[in-house]
Amino acid sequence: MINLLLAILFSSLLYIVFKFYTKFKINTLQAIVFNYCTAFFVGFFLSAEKINFSTLWNKTWIISSIILGGLFILVFNIMGKTSQENGVSVASVSSKMSMIIPILFGIFFFEEVITFEKIIGIVLALIAVYFTSKKEKGKIEIKNFLFPILLFFGAGIVDTSINYLQHTYLKDYEVALFSAITFLSAFGFGIIFSILKSFKGNFKLQGKNIIGGICLGVPNYFSMFFIIKALQNKNHESATIFTLINIGVILLSTFFGILLFKEKLLKQNYFGIALAILAVILVTQ
Repeated sequence: MINLLLAILFSSLLYIVFKFYTKFKINTLQAIVFNYCTAFFVGFFLSAEKINFSTLWNKTWIISSIILGGLFILVFNIMGKTSQENGVSVASVSSKMSMIIPILFGIFFFEEVITFEKIIGIVLALIAVYFTSKKEKGKIEIKNFLFPILLFFGAGIVDTSINYLQHTYLKDYEVALFSAITFLSAFGFGIIFSILKSFKGNFKLQGKNIIGGICLGVPNYFSMFFIIKALQNKNHESATIFTLINIGVILLSTFFGILLFKEKLLKQNYFGIALAILAVILVTQ
């Protein structure tokens, strides 16, 4: 349970950091790149199994870890494009609703047993995600329909991949190492993307963007670390874990938004929060 609560806490802290990016006018792409670098070093120092690059290629998960790092950067850029074309609200709903992909994967691929109460809870959680995340007017234009769909599947594939890898290949003592290498891969892909993007316009690296990346990298590492640790708990199905994490992040980040940023909630947001609480009750039965 402690791993689940910590996963919710650190995932919610990412929300706070991103909100401060807007306040201090931090370049999100640059900060994201340095965030992955920071996350790598956190994992490097915390890993019980020190990184030995000469033997690292013998790990059964190494190629998957590198690909996952590339997916991190790809999904981030799709999220940015969705926000620009359709609005932040649509991007938020698309990314959070993607939890249905790892949930269904766990049920059908790992043959997890789900009770009727939990099924109702998962359905209510999806509805809660929509109403709680919908904080602005935003609609999906037909011509830009592609980006929310790509974000939905991209975010879902990332979570599903993490679940599959921890279930199939990862040993308990390898979680820190796996997380570190995945973030190192994301950092490498981020550098390549930044270099390519610099050819299209002015590229100016600022110190505040590096600091912003460091502030994001620490909770980002622990978010992934504790999500994997929570998924390794054999007493709970991955469908339950993903539902509780998503609902927990929504509730906690909403609380942070009200407390720290004086955000105003709409009636539909309160309705979503009520459904989220009911979903938690049903899923934990």
